[in-house]
Order: sequence, then C-alpha cells, then structure tokens
Amino acid sequence: MLNLVLGANPFGGNSSFLIILVLMMVMMYFMVMRPQKKQQQKHQEMVNQMRKGDQVVTIGGLHGVIDSVNNDTKIVVLDCDGVYLKFNLSAIRTVEPTAKATETVVEETVDETKEETK
Repeated sequence: MLNLVLGANPFGGNSSFLIILVLMMVMMYFMVMRPQKKQQQKHQEMVNQMRKGDQVVTIGGLHGVIDSVNNDTKIVVLDCDGVYLKFNLSAIRTVEPTAKATETVVEETVDETKEETK
C-alpha cells in the first residue's frame, strides 16, 4: 500500500520510465508533427491561390499551365502543350504565378515612386 502512494510501480519498475515515455512523445510532437502541419498549411495556401495561367509542377514532375481550377471537386485542369489533363489539387507540388501578375506589381511600385518624387 505504501508503494502505491509514493508513486512506485506495483510491477517492480520505477516511474522514471513513464516520465521518459512522456518526454519522448512531447519531443516527437515538436520535432515531427508540428513542422509537418505547418508545411501542410503552407501547401494548402499555395493551392488556394492558384489562378488560371499560373505555371505548376505536379508531384510526378509534369510541367503545365493551369486552364481551370474547380475547388468544389478539387480538380485542376492543366494545359501541357495542347494536351489537357485533369489532376487532383493535392497532386500539385509547386505553383509559379504568371509573369503578368508580377509585372503589374512592379509597375504599381514604380508609379508610386514617380508620384512621390513629383
């Protein structure tokens, strides 16, 4: 009875094993699960920002241009040199925005600097 009150294990082991086990679980969470969750959120944001005309690379290494995106069915249609292919949104590895989108951002910043100097 005295052993149970003091926290000793009735099976002959000590309670330090339980503490080590809990510490290992906590370390596993912070070193594996948490970074993986952040990476998934980053990928989800990238997929949600896809627009028609963006260049993408699939997980299979296929390069193409987005023809249409349907978030309801989670399907994206890619134009690969005139061949239209359907992929799940989860099959997209990277998205590169079109040059038009980046050019408009650059032009807006240049126009703002010209107005400030006048």
